[in-house]
Order: sequence, then structure tokens, then C-alpha cells
Amino acid sequence: MDERITPRTVVEALLPDEGEVALALVYDTANAVGVADQPLRLALRRLVSAGELTQVGRGRAGRVGLTDLGRERLRRDRVGLALAFAQDAGEVPWDGRWWLAAISTPERERAVRDALRRDLLAAGAAPVSTGLYASPHDLTDVVDAGARAHLVTASATALDLRGVHDAAEIAEALWPAEPVDRAYDAVEEALAEDGGTPLVRRLRLAAALEAAMREDPLIPPELRAPGWRPSRLRGEWLERWRGIADAPVHRGWL
Repeated sequence: MDERITPRTVVEALLPDEGEVALALVYDTANAVGVADQPLRLALRRLVSAGELTQVGRGRAGRVGLTDLGRERLRRDRVGLALAFAQDAGEVPWDGRWWLAAISTPERERAVRDALRRDLLAAGAAPVSTGLYASPHDLTDVVDAGARAHLVTASATALDLRGVHDAAEIAEALWPAEPVDRAYDAVEEALAEDGGTPLVRRLRLAAALEAAMREDPLIPPELRAPGWRPSRLRGEWLERWRGIADAPVHRGWL
């Protein structure tokens, strides 16, 4: 088994945006890449408990599909992926604006505040003061719509971060380059070890990019050093992905 291919990766790889997928296909695909039935069942159970999947029937005779919550989470993931590739292609140059968001909730709604913090951090925002977050991107669309009433947002062309004014220095202070670059080691390894069936190759590549993207706030290239390695590796990843014969994996990714 390739330990980088998790049961959740297999499940999400086969989920259509609309409709359902037969669990027989999910189990057979998981087994083909070395994922056993028990961890797959556990992953399915967790996704159902989280409200992201619906399941009809049990075992291989069942079917699973995305709920509205699950569909929204995957949509937000794909927003990040689309932004990454667009930045790499030079299609969305940074406009020089910082997006600022302050969480404004009463103490009795602490759960809402905590959920917003998680959403903002997961989307790549960085805390700059108590309850105040910054990003070089407008993150409105990746924050849960029901929670936006608890945000106060603004944009600024100048940001003073405890005496630091240079945009690239601010980016390095809030989103250090080294751990982001290191996260792409998995992508480089997957590209170097690319072998096996089209199914295994795509799952391995998908798992590696997903792992790297979880650690990447997608800071605009203008705020990183020239020759930014994650951008180069994403380009190699995309070329390799497109060169693999079709496999029923990540139907909505690209």
C-alpha cells in the first residue's frame, strides 16, 4: 500500500458533484491501491457523521453521494486549486491589496467565532492581532455563507505590521516560505516515483498535491522569491496529470 493514498482520498476521488457512486466501485478502487476495507469503512463513517456524505445501503451493495455541506467543502477546495494554477500561469496578478477580516461575535456565540477562525486559517489567512486576520486574497467566497454576518472586512493598499511595511517582508513574516516549500517534497517524490496503472498514478499524484496544498496559503508569486519551487512543481504535476490515460479519478478537479 502507498501510505500517501488515504481512504479519504479514494472516496473523494470518485464522488461526482451530483448523484451517487456505487460503493462497489469505491471498494474495488481502494483495494486496487492497497487500501483495505476496514479503514475505508471508517473513512466513510466519518464523512457521513460529519454531514458531508449520504449513504444508502451497506457494504458493496450501497451508494454514497455528496450532501450540500460536502459539496460546498469540495467547492472551496477547488477554488484554492484553481487559484494556484491561475497564479502559476500569471493570469491573476496581485493587485497590491490586503484583505482584512475581523471576527465580531458576542461571547455567547463562541462556537461561531471558533468555526470562523478555523475557516480563515484553513483558507490561508494569518492572524495579525486579536480577532483580526489578513490575506493578500479576498477570502469572502471561501468562508461559510452563514457565518459572514459575523465578519467585518476591509481592504488596504498599505499595511504596517509592527513596523514592517514591505509587502514581501510582510508575507515572509506571516507566511514563512520554508515550511510551504517543504510541503511540496511530497509532490516532487510522487513525480519521481510515478509508476503503476493510470489509476494508481493519478491517486498518488492527487494525494501528494492535496497534502501540499493543505500547507500552502497561495501567496501571490509577486511576494515570493523568483523561481518559487511550489509553482514549478505544480506545473510539472499538471503536465504529468494530463499525460496519464483517463482514469475515473477526481472528476471535478480540473
